[in-house]
Amino acid sequence: MQSENPIIADISKLINSAAGTLAGMGREAGSNVRERAREALGGLDFVSREEFDAVKAMAATAREEAEALKARVAALEAAAGQAKAG
Repeated sequence: MQSENPIIADISKLINSAAGTLAGMGREAGSNVRERAREALGGLDFVSREEFDAVKAMAATAREEAEALKARVAALEAAAGQAKAG
């Protein structure tokens, strides 16, 4: 039969409780970091990929319309210039 040394038992209990405390502190620190990151990113204005693609398509359409209008204005100016000269 093995006799239990009270000093070794106390050291064992101390190590076990320290390990549990450290594990709890690690979980709490991870939770705090996630919460801080969520708060920091929450103030930023991010758009979804779908919203970005929709605005990109609208910008491309507007650019095409602007080019068409430029060509039309140039044609009208040319016609007006010929009408004044003729």
